[in-house]
Amino acid sequence: MPLFHTTVLTGLAMLAFAGNSLLCRLALQSHSIDAASFTAVRLASGAAMLALVVSLKRAPSTGVGNWTSAGLLFAYAALFSFAYGSLSAGVGALLLFGAVQATMVGVGLCRGEILAPRQWGGLALAFGGLVVLLRPGLSAPPLGAALLMLLAGVAWGLYSLLGKGATDPVGVTAGNFLRTVPLSLLMLVMVQGQASLSTAGLMYALCSGMLTSGLGYVAWYAALPQLKAGAAASIQLSVPLLAAIGAVSLLGEPWTMRLTLAGAAILGGISLVVLTWSGGRPAVAKE
Repeated sequence: MPLFHTTVLTGLAMLAFAGNSLLCRLALQSHSIDAASFTAVRLASGAAMLALVVSLKRAPSTGVGNWTSAGLLFAYAALFSFAYGSLSAGVGALLLFGAVQATMVGVGLCRGEILAPRQWGGLALAFGGLVVLLRPGLSAPPLGAALLMLLAGVAWGLYSLLGKGATDPVGVTAGNFLRTVPLSLLMLVMVQGQASLSTAGLMYALCSGMLTSGLGYVAWYAALPQLKAGAAASIQLSVPLLAAIGAVSLLGEPWTMRLTLAGAAILGGISLVVLTWSGGRPAVAKE
């Protein structure tokens, strides 16, 4: 694949991943849809888009997914939506990304991977940034919503690790999305009577499912084979920053000093852990 195509696909994927935070926050902030309905529509429409992509592929799909991965995908999407009922888009994306990376690093340590002193320093710096972000104060995010987003990041990190090395990642992702549909319907039954849905909310959820989730995954998986592991990890550091910029410019959210300091510490610390310094692989490779 030409470098230009890889660059375009990578950029589109990062914008899509950041766009998920903006769309969810916009939908819930405007009260045009509830969190459970947003999750259900997002996952169902994402499953439909991925099924369409798989059906249009020239080669037959070899990926079908599994229920464990689907459960983690559903947990991530549901927790993500409920957290954004109270979190700003920039803070939410930062918490999500930090939790994803911390989960993958933690699993790597449990599997016997060894971190260099600089990487341990990076972990300490990232943890310090998290403490600054969540420390009580006027600009602190709601603790309950922050914990939901951290759990969403853990679920996404585990989902990414389970899918690592799949020969047909789009087919596997399509199968996992399809399996989340009955889980979403069960959730809607459980919150029956509390659901709210408007045309605007439906459109936000459909865009999140079909475009920034479904096609976002397709773009990322198309670009990923052309990227070195270190480059793939470093590029994903841009997602929280893109989400924060979009939140300020499109949603009118404030850019606080707390977010600046915490974001710099968290992203800087993570970069010390996951990026390479001598041309080798990162400490924990992404999906």
